[in-house]
Amino acid sequence: MSRAWITAAAGLALLAALPFLTSPYVLHIAVQVLILGLIYTAWSFMGRFGLVSLGHGAFLGIGAYTSALLWNLYGVTPWLGIPAGVALSVLLALVIGYPCFHLKIVGHYFALVTLALGQVVALLIVAARDVTGGSLGMTPKAVGTSLYALQFPNRIQFYFIALALWLLVLALRHWVSFGMRRAALDAIGEDETAAAAAGVDVMREKLRVTVISAAVTSLGGSVLTQYLMYLNPETVSGVGISLQIVFAAIAGGMYSALGPTVGALLTLALTEGLRILFGTQFIGAANTIYGILLILFIVFMPRGILGVIEDIPLSRSKRERVGPAQSAGG
Repeated sequence: MSRAWITAAAGLALLAALPFLTSPYVLHIAVQVLILGLIYTAWSFMGRFGLVSLGHGAFLGIGAYTSALLWNLYGVTPWLGIPAGVALSVLLALVIGYPCFHLKIVGHYFALVTLALGQVVALLIVAARDVTGGSLGMTPKAVGTSLYALQFPNRIQFYFIALALWLLVLALRHWVSFGMRRAALDAIGEDETAAAAAGVDVMREKLRVTVISAAVTSLGGSVLTQYLMYLNPETVSGVGISLQIVFAAIAGGMYSALGPTVGALLTLALTEGLRILFGTQFIGAANTIYGILLILFIVFMPRGILGVIEDIPLSRSKRERVGPAQSAGG
């Protein structure tokens, strides 16, 4: 068995044992890291291939509010409400993605379209305040322990749900990045015209990765709502959460499988640290810091934290090869 498989097995064993080894607070953070990690990983599906979305808060909000509203208004179980939110997010991704890709809207123009999309969804949620609670948010009806309502007072159940979904998304990421599919997406990211000339169906590949990204983001939004039992436009939609998604994926390393999850840990540590240090005295500090750090990461660490760590052995081996070569030349 290779070292990579042994490391992966040890990591999974540690994750499985984590709920029984830590405090409730640490477990609470771990559940959020896993759920946010799968959301940020969903964004990296697009971002790593040059499709920069600044409006993933739209898909997050649709997933969160669809399942919550169906439960509160009609008593529809989240087991059906969550797929309904995913379906709506996929439909929205197709409605936005198809004309953009058909008209070859790329680069910063595509980013601006998605930015507007995220803000439109947030404004619609606020405008429908009679149903959604507007800017004050809403709370799904609590019924105690219920598998039908997907509500558990014990965090352990949600931890294993989040862990299973996180592993599933990592497997999906591997599928998206496998073989010819990855080669096609890499080619599209480099030069769409050249990729099309080489026989790549640019429209199909871009729509596929956009739909997958939107669906997973919506799923994450719904599950996060079920866990926190509260949602409002600021936390699940709009520019702020979209910026947080982009920051976390880039900071952790969107080219690495675990990079977005590392970004989730970083953003939660930042949020919790600011809450402990300043309480309610520095409202909006997190988004301000996300913006500043995003600039710094893009300029100095474009491959993110894990990207830098992964490059260390390569740099070391390169120096070792150059050293003997210089000595021989001397």
